[in-house]
Amino acid sequence: MNGQQRVNIKPGLEVDIVLKQDQPTGKLTRGIVKDLLTKSPTHPHGIKVRLTSGQVGRVKQVITGAAE
Repeated sequence: MNGQQRVNIKPGLEVDIVLKQDQPTGKLTRGIVKDLLTKSPTHPHGIKVRLTSGQVGRVKQVITGAAE
């Protein structure tokens, strides 16, 4: 599942995000969603979230089988 629709992203989901500094390389960071920062229902580059680790980035992939 991709991270472009806000309805698919909920706190507690495990996701892969791209941090701002990693956008040129596309390096992914995995973590658990703490807060949703994008207010619009969709975003072409992915919904912006804050992970429980405090890192902020755009969701590229929702990991299947994650705890809800």
